[in-house]
Amino acid sequence: MLTVTELRRNFGEHRALDNVSFEVRPGRMTGFIGANGSGKTTTMRIILGVLAAHGGSVVWHGAPITQAVRQRFGYMPEERGLYPKAKVAEQITWLGRLHGLDHATARENTLRLLEQLELAERAGDKLEELSLGNQQRAQVAAALVHDPTLLILDEPFSGLDPIAVETMLGVLRERADSGVPVLFSSHQLGLVERLCDDVVIISGGVVKASGGREELRAKYGSRRFELVLENDAGWLRDLPEVRIVDLDGPRAVFEPIGNGRTDQRVLRAALERGAVRSFTPVVPSLNEIFKEAI
Repeated sequence: MLTVTELRRNFGEHRALDNVSFEVRPGRMTGFIGANGSGKTTTMRIILGVLAAHGGSVVWHGAPITQAVRQRFGYMPEERGLYPKAKVAEQITWLGRLHGLDHATARENTLRLLEQLELAERAGDKLEELSLGNQQRAQVAAALVHDPTLLILDEPFSGLDPIAVETMLGVLRERADSGVPVLFSSHQLGLVERLCDDVVIISGGVVKASGGREELRAKYGSRRFELVLENDAGWLRDLPEVRIVDLDGPRAVFEPIGNGRTDQRVLRAALERGAVRSFTPVVPSLNEIFKEAI
């Protein structure tokens, strides 16, 4: 498990990270979300030893991270870092060698990953000959070639079409299912919501919320209910214990503002007026949670 505790980092007078703390647990996908300049990339670079922290700690399985431990991590930067004029398979294999693999294993892993990422036919092409989306796939293969113990990805879905996104999701989920902790940042909150087990929300260098996806929904989501009737639901406007969020004919979304079991009283009132087609809590989206948390 990766544990980040009270991480601090300044750039001149600017406090980029202010006591940032969170965990990335084995076998779980952790989404790291925030606006540009919120501190995501700075945090990732400190974890990887590219930047030094000015306070706090980063530990791996309870121990300080050594260079040998970091060599087993996998990292994909937001800025593409592969060589544009080098052939795809050759440079990924070479990167595997740099991580300590023998040539045969590095080559085998490279070809397997390119097959998974649907790039096998482009293995002998120069990187610059690939589309931006395919370059992104190659970048992911480079991060995975040495079978990392921890995977850190900075905006891995940037520039990918929907089909490529699904391919990437499958590869990353496979790694998580094998027990690898995965931390990735993304502006695409819909993807984070689909993929992640845990979420860390950061703003202005401060962690505003962190925890399991369902835990955050329970904590930050407002208590809303959707009621769908056979007849018009306009009578809900007359109830003093509810605030109407949306009303369209037989469908209404409301928030209880009274004490106790207001939602159940609304349901009983609806049943007294006729058939109820559905009555369900409204689950907040990650976008709604993000807005409320920051």
